Amino acid sequence: MDLLDSMKVYVLAVEKGSLSAAATACDISSTMAGNHLRALEQRLRMKLLNRTTRRQHLTAFGQDYYLRCKEILRLVAETDAQAQHLQLAPAGRLRVSAPVSFGSEVLMPALPDYLARYPEVEVDLVLSDRVVDLVEEGFEAAVRVGPLPEASDLVARPLAPYCLMICAAPDYLARRGTPKQPEDLAAHECLAFSATALAPWRMVGPDGSEHRVPVGGRLQVNQGQALRAAALHGLGIILQPAILLEADVRAGRLVRLLPDFVLPSRPTHVVYLPDRYRAPKLRSFVDFLAERFADTLSPPAPAGRNGDGSSAPDAACPDGSTLRRSAGKTRPRRA
Repeated sequence: MDLLDSMKVYVLAVEKGSLSAAATACDISSTMAGNHLRALEQRLRMKLLNRTTRRQHLTAFGQDYYLRCKEILRLVAETDAQAQHLQLAPAGRLRVSAPVSFGSEVLMPALPDYLARYPEVEVDLVLSDRVVDLVEEGFEAAVRVGPLPEASDLVARPLAPYCLMICAAPDYLARRGTPKQPEDLAAHECLAFSATALAPWRMVGPDGSEHRVPVGGRLQVNQGQALRAAALHGLGIILQPAILLEADVRAGRLVRLLPDFVLPSRPTHVVYLPDRYRAPKLRSFVDFLAERFADTLSPPAPAGRNGDGSSAPDAACPDGSTLRRSAGKTRPRRA
């Protein structure tokens, strides 16, 4: 017989005054309750209860054994509850990959809220602009910016789009002039992201006209923060995510160009392996990102300056909607 079950029957028999009452409480027969008691006494080779047809009396050893059994059952119940809590509550080390600019400008400001909400989770955030292999490199989740491959074993949860801005430093514009139309960019030094150095810059005008402008420049960089630094030093015009440039536009270190033209946004997803989603730590992180970034990442404030000195409107995505910094929580989206 199961030792813990026998202990439970014995404790109830002592507390309720009879084996029959213990049997009722355990939903077993009186015969089975007697078998549990005999199993304990045979195992211990000690008498626990002296019983007559009317009454039962604890032996001296039986009293001590009752107290020990009660403590053992309490510890077992406490341990079971703790194990269940660990299965349900997010806990443990979570390894996540994200692009450098997204990680520094979007994830890092949000992580304090996540870690405060889930104090038993440890986040190992690896920032890299390359596409990591979740299985080979031991990641549980990754943020991907840009179109996803059609054939993939990963589950993708959509986040708000990655909106872009065109900016330049005031001293560069003072030297080279301010472009008024997209085609004017062809005569300027345009700072290129190495991965897309040869790609034209595309945008849609206020009248719905599409512009596809070949650009060129003498500097190519493979990292967004370095491109931003180059623009701040007056080396040329930059096309980068709004989240990377908004503070500089607000402070006047950069000037937003062609604000009436809508630049294409980039889809953003958090991806993970389907069999890992059952883990509470991963599920909590994915749900947190989908909730926090359902509608917006981190748009520029409207107090910045345009090339003509007017105030900068909110960054716009291809559908014409504007993005504003959200206050509080946002609506979650389904995967």
